[in-house]
Amino acid sequence: MRRITEHPILIIEDTEELTFYYEGSPLTARRGDTIAAALIDNGIRAFRETPKRHETRGLYCGIGQCSDCVMVVNGRPNVRTCVTLVEEGMRVEVQKGTGGADR
Repeated sequence: MRRITEHPILIIEDTEELTFYYEGSPLTARRGDTIAAALIDNGIRAFRETPKRHETRGLYCGIGQCSDCVMVVNGRPNVRTCVTLVEEGMRVEVQKGTGGADR
């Protein structure tokens, strides 16, 4: 796990652990984490594939303004994972293309 547990300024609370699924495999997260933070904590950095060149993208801005972190969440494409909280049992998949008809 790559989770930050100590910080000189921020108070990092140890919250309830939950299970979510990435590409069908169970992973753990902490309640209150964003999907992106939980994926990075589990060593996953590629969130989607670009439509034309099939290049991988991951966390970039971290504030929901770009589209690099979009993934398919519970069957819904184009979810901005940097601002969406992870939930128990959530299903997260790599998004290939635009999330529309090309998926």
